[in-house]
Amino acid sequence: MKNWFITGASRGFGREWTIAALERGDRVAATARDLSTLDVLAAQYGDDFVPLQLDVTDRDAARTAVADAHRALGPLDVIVNNAGYGHFGFVEELTESDIRAQMETNFFGLLWVTQAALPLLREQRSGHIIQVTSVGGVTAFPGLGAYHASKWAVEGLTQALAAEVKDRGIHVTLVEPAGFATDWGGASSVHSVPLAAYSEAHQRNEEARAKRNTSGPGDPRASAAALMEIVDAEQPPLRCLFGAAAFGIVKADYESRLATWEEWDRVAQLAQG
Repeated sequence: MKNWFITGASRGFGREWTIAALERGDRVAATARDLSTLDVLAAQYGDDFVPLQLDVTDRDAARTAVADAHRALGPLDVIVNNAGYGHFGFVEELTESDIRAQMETNFFGLLWVTQAALPLLREQRSGHIIQVTSVGGVTAFPGLGAYHASKWAVEGLTQALAAEVKDRGIHVTLVEPAGFATDWGGASSVHSVPLAAYSEAHQRNEEARAKRNTSGPGDPRASAAALMEIVDAEQPPLRCLFGAAAFGIVKADYESRLATWEEWDRVAQLAQG
């Protein structure tokens, strides 16, 4: 039996993973900004489920939530940083508040929870931190610059963290989903005010998105089995893509990067002096 701490459990991945963990006999402390969204789970799972109100952008609240979960459940085995949202808008369309809000939730919120959990995991010399990033954490598309910035930041932070704690019994994994049937692009998303200068580019971008999603969105419920395999692995991966389309997207991007770096390696050597 494992004890979990999961952020963003009101819907989407967070809710499906919470249910999957509880159904297999684990215990879960789950957070949401609106605590009432967790009432059904609290009624169904009783003492095995600990609902906690949390806005991850509040650093002190994150520390309190993790401490409350530890008091209620004991040692925490799995920390899942899932809370986040997508901001849609071309870079020129982003306001300062747009980009700051995106980073506060997707990057800083994850950082605050991670920092709150690390002393507990270090003391017990065990635990697994799951950072939910995205295929958009390793590649990028037009219209999602703010979102990509937040997820690329999470990727860099987490790779460094994994190296820092590898000798302390703590595992770290970046889960990188492609398109799934959550409301990430719906009610949970935020959109910048579009500029007329980009109207045609927006249309082309939407057409390109539709072509990338020819395999259809993944099922968040099915993703739970994949997550459980990672959590139960003796040596879990640092990175794992989720979704049928994810590997093809990332492979094409990285092949292009390698080709460009090789083509321009002469300039790289010239810069050495």
